[in-house]
Amino acid sequence: MIIYEQEGVYIHSSCGKTNDQDSLISGILRVLEKDAEVIVDWRPLDDALDSSSILYARKDSSSVVEWTQAPKERGHRGSEHLNSYEAEWDMVNTVSFKRKPHTNGDAPSHRNEKSKWSFLFSLTDLKSIKQNKEGMGWSYLVFCLKDDVVLPALHFHQGDSKLLIESLEKYVVLCESPQDKRTLLVNCQNKSLSQSFENLLDEPAYGLIQKIKKDPYTATMIGFSKVTNYIFDSLRGSDPSTHHRPPSEMADFLSDAIPGLKINQQEEPGFEVITRIDLGERPVVQRREPVSLEEWNKNIDSEGRILNVDNMKQMIFRGGLSHALRKQAWKFLLGYFPWDSTKEERTQLQKQKTDEYFRMKLQWKSVSQEQEKRNSRLRDYRSLIEKDVNRTDRTNKFYEGQDNPGLILLHDILMTYCMYDFDLGYVQGMSDLLSPLLYVMENEVDAFWCFASYMDQMHQNFEEQMQGMKTQLIQLSTLLRLLDSGFCSYLESQDSGYLYFCFRWLLIRFKREFSFLDILRLWEVMWTELPCKNFHLLLCCAILESEKQQIMEKHYGFNEILKHINELSLKIDVEDILCKAEAISLQMVKCKELPQAVCEILGLQDSEVTTPDSDDDEEENVGMTPCPTSAFQSNTLPTLAASGVRDDSPAQTSVSSDGCRLTPA
Repeated sequence: MIIYEQEGVYIHSSCGKTNDQDSLISGILRVLEKDAEVIVDWRPLDDALDSSSILYARKDSSSVVEWTQAPKERGHRGSEHLNSYEAEWDMVNTVSFKRKPHTNGDAPSHRNEKSKWSFLFSLTDLKSIKQNKEGMGWSYLVFCLKDDVVLPALHFHQGDSKLLIESLEKYVVLCESPQDKRTLLVNCQNKSLSQSFENLLDEPAYGLIQKIKKDPYTATMIGFSKVTNYIFDSLRGSDPSTHHRPPSEMADFLSDAIPGLKINQQEEPGFEVITRIDLGERPVVQRREPVSLEEWNKNIDSEGRILNVDNMKQMIFRGGLSHALRKQAWKFLLGYFPWDSTKEERTQLQKQKTDEYFRMKLQWKSVSQEQEKRNSRLRDYRSLIEKDVNRTDRTNKFYEGQDNPGLILLHDILMTYCMYDFDLGYVQGMSDLLSPLLYVMENEVDAFWCFASYMDQMHQNFEEQMQGMKTQLIQLSTLLRLLDSGFCSYLESQDSGYLYFCFRWLLIRFKREFSFLDILRLWEVMWTELPCKNFHLLLCCAILESEKQQIMEKHYGFNEILKHINELSLKIDVEDILCKAEAISLQMVKCKELPQAVCEILGLQDSEVTTPDSDDDEEENVGMTPCPTSAFQSNTLPTLAASGVRDDSPAQTSVSSDGCRLTPA
């Protein structure tokens, strides 16, 4: 994949000695990404004319590279293939997304007098870049490699070198040399820290920050979980007096990855300070049986409308859905079908949406490889999608096998979504949100529109500025501090107050934390939007509460907390966490002194709430209004207690004097 390309980049082979035209060798400079490696390539213009060829580098002992040219791929598809797409949607479905990889050929490399100046190197071998003095003619750069090989200066006759530097900074950290401001040093941060991150990710790393931006849930969880004490030594140095690192060190590092993320590091103007509040006793919550197909059908009128929608949502929240019902009910929960629509209206809607879907699918299916070469965004989207689809969880039989139809449909739906929302396109992690939807729907079109509706909710998580993630992490910190300020203080003392270990939970809604079947239950409960706004944040609080004792009693530090949280994956009891999270919500609803910030996060009310740190003592009780009662009005549902024992008697919400409560320290 071409990251950067610039013509009119010259080598002055005999600059200052002769006016011979041959002393100026015109060439093309490219930065390419191939097989997880970034390559910088300059070649004379004559050698670069055949853009359809794919070139491969072979490095010798001195880091100077010799080019060999690969033969063009044999057996290419005839031109009739590109014109074979028909309007019938079943023909669209037959097109495969797989591509044959190129292989190195044995054809002799092309050589002429100018070719001897060609060079190529991997970005991992780059040591420094020297720039020209400002105002001194053409802009030029000199690359110095780690084995002290200095490459010929490249003179930019058309434009300057700034775009190239910006392209390289996506993959490496560049900073001015203290000895020479014209020299940019590569990866100038602490060497041991840099090496630690390379070991941590088990692959050549161009910078952890870039990895977080490209693949945040992998970088923050799979990667961070492998951190060893080596990272501590790197950050604090060998001086024992520096072994207690100020929280700002890790905060600064994380803010590079997520700009604007500031959590509990200092009091900032305009933020409400959450002080210790007595939340009262926490209720005991019980769950009920999943809603059955029979119960669902009893709530449908003769024209197919859903009756008693609020009551139905309460039943789903308390027990989830039986699997046979999910294919119908999820379309309503996600907003694909309006709750008040008739069966006939839904049939017409599906016909309309089917046509709309396949028209979008045909758009990208009709793009030839030559056209895609000229559309870098579409090319990038496809590359990311293929990478994500190939690592789909195969524990579910629906996605078993490399050529499984489920995997092909995942790819096609995600590519079509890029046509639907081209500005957002595809961001790694989206396939995690789609795979359960496709599994349940067993239909490409329905799965796509349910996914599009889900992405309407999750859109901000995947935007480039990550505003949704910043907001959620700050809100989670606010809630956790209210529930247990002591635990928050402990996390901060271990440089973990930023709650970055919850990043993946929030990004893909716990998809990697629960088993495949449990995530179906968890998502359908969250889609009811009960019992309050941002219920998923209370789920995070419930999980952290469950792990608090082990984290604090065993004095877990930075590394151990990351490792412990990561190892919770697939070990969390979904019913237990749902009970605890609902109990926390009911506890907060009953609190009469709930801070305004918390009320806003949970969407409890917009009216004035006087916080304990109010300056107006005389009117202490005037603005203090109770939060709304629970959204649940029915207490006649069969339940499942947190212990897992079924109870068919009417549900009771009782007050517990012990256990299941996170008391502020």
